[in-house]
Formats: sequence, structure tokens, C-alpha cells
Amino acid sequence: MNAPFVVAYPDPRLSQAAEPVSRFDEALRADADRLLDALRTVPAIGLAGPHLGIMRRIVALDLAAAGGEGGAEVFVDPVVVSASDETAGFEEGSVSLPGIRETVIRPARIELAWKTVDGEERRGSFEGFVAACLQHEIDQCDGIFWLARLSRLKRDRALAKFRKAAKRG
Repeated sequence: MNAPFVVAYPDPRLSQAAEPVSRFDEALRADADRLLDALRTVPAIGLAGPHLGIMRRIVALDLAAAGGEGGAEVFVDPVVVSASDETAGFEEGSVSLPGIRETVIRPARIELAWKTVDGEERRGSFEGFVAACLQHEIDQCDGIFWLARLSRLKRDRALAKFRKAAKRG
């Protein structure tokens, strides 16, 4: 398989909110398959539609790689229904900004509502790194690139490192 096209930072699609899914059809299944195929070939635990230029609220996450149970799963129109006051920090990055990683603080536990590619409604609780990964990808669907979750100092430092690497590359 050829490497998938990945939208690179600072592409404006990474700061645009993706559209909710209105049709559960073959086109949605094809988009889900593209995300799952890409997840198997790029160095990522999760991918949101906008990472591949799919501007729909769809997320693929390798639950086992994130420390959970199961394999890769697709979440359609995922919404955080509730989040704990307790927070946790995990190192995050993005295939759209390779080589840059920083610790991001997020709620430690979330209650999530989503649909399957067949339109079945689901709900579940997630904690730890799995919760952080889901929040990261949902942010991407909301047009919030992960750098926005950093302090200004950390964000500026990360972008300086990125620009320096780009000049060398």
C-alpha cells in the first residue's frame, strides 16, 4: 500500500471544524476504511478525518496501542458528554507536525457518545491515555490543533523546533 496523504501543518484544514456526519452510507465506510488503512501505515495511535483532508467528524483510534482493550475502532460524530475534574498529562504529537511532541494536560476520564459507521449509537467511559487520545482527535475534528492546548511558551518553543528541522530537511 502507498503511504496515505497526510495534511501537513499549517494547512488551514487543521484549524477548521469538520462537518457532522449526516449519511451513514458507502462513502462514510470508504472514509472510515481510509482512516483505518492510514492508521496502519503512519506512526500514529489515532487519526481524525481532517488529518487526511476528510472534513467529517470521524476518528480512528487503535485502542490497544493507546493502552486500552480491543483493536482499531472508528468513532463517528464523537462527543465528550462529561469529563472529570481530575487531569493527567501525556505526551502528544501529530502526523501533521512530525517530530514535535509535548505534554498536554487534559481531563483524566471522559464519558463519550458516538456512532458506529452503521449509525448505531454508542456510549462509553475512557480514562488515562485512551481518554487523552480521544480528546486529541476530537479536538482535531473541532478545528483545534493540539498545539493550541500548550502554553504560549511551549507552543513557541515547539514551532521554533519545527521550523529549524524544516530548514535542515
